[in-house]
Amino acid sequence: MVAKTAGTSVPTVSKVLRGGTDVSAETRAKVMEAVQAVGYTRRAGSKGEGVRDENGLSHVLDLVVTHFEGSWANLLIAGVGREAAAAGLDVVLTLAEPHGDWVARVLRRRTLGVVGTLVDPASAQFGALFAAGVPVVLIDPMSAPPSGVSSVGVANWEGGRMAAEHLLSLGHARMGVVAGHARHLFSRARVDGFRATADTATAGGATVSVAHGGWNRAKAATATHTLLDGDPGITGIFACADSMALGVYDALSARGLRVPEDVSVIGFDDLPEAQYITPGLTTVRQPSTELGAAAVKLLVEVSRGEDGGARPPARMKLATELVVRASTGPAPATAASRR
Repeated sequence: MVAKTAGTSVPTVSKVLRGGTDVSAETRAKVMEAVQAVGYTRRAGSKGEGVRDENGLSHVLDLVVTHFEGSWANLLIAGVGREAAAAGLDVVLTLAEPHGDWVARVLRRRTLGVVGTLVDPASAQFGALFAAGVPVVLIDPMSAPPSGVSSVGVANWEGGRMAAEHLLSLGHARMGVVAGHARHLFSRARVDGFRATADTATAGGATVSVAHGGWNRAKAATATHTLLDGDPGITGIFACADSMALGVYDALSARGLRVPEDVSVIGFDDLPEAQYITPGLTTVRQPSTELGAAAVKLLVEVSRGEDGGARPPARMKLATELVVRASTGPAPATAASRR
């Protein structure tokens, strides 16, 4: 079916799914698109050429990411590296360029499997990995993973809930959220948890305005200005990432507003920066290093699934927790009159 859809031969499809080099880029793209279109998936854990070495084992796993920059990525890489070393595995860092040939390189490596983070499993490249039977574990995927593909994440909805409960307990009733990308599942879950909690706890008496900052400090600052232009009475802001909370600080400073005397700020991640900025950032901690370690453990289990071992849970969620610092305080009585 894949060959027919791609307009090529079965051996050519097989070459693409093994990462063969004697296939043109155009043909490779057609095969990957066909794989995605028909939903073809060979069962993960098979002992095909693209997955195991000649001894039926592999000592390499691929960590596939869309970027390496930032404290969160560094913490996660540390967790992957630590757990991989404990399992006797080497880690190859692979940059998932949108239209790059990274997937062919992964297939040629005969990797134990792939840990994918900050990635979209709906992409044609990941479709090729699934079709080739390469074991894959996703960390907080941007979109819903295919059935049968394992994932590890954090309790994003509950993290949003904790952020809202904290601000509500301090008397904040007019609040704003600086969210990431609207299409990312984890951003939507954080916003939904925050908004639902504010609405339920106050029987609709609290207002929550949302602007998207795209996981970027500068864009988060712009989003903060948008929130306060729309409602100058906002007294509490939840940034869906600590990196964006820095942009919130920038915007508030530019407007002559103090944290937390005028506006309380709460983030999400608990990156090292959260402790070093002034005032220290109240935030929802996600266990970033533990996420990486858990993904490697799960990948090892998935890769051994055909050897009689029990299949691990398809979905894992690690708990989030509130870390209170100096950036949140009681809602000011004069906020409604600010202009």
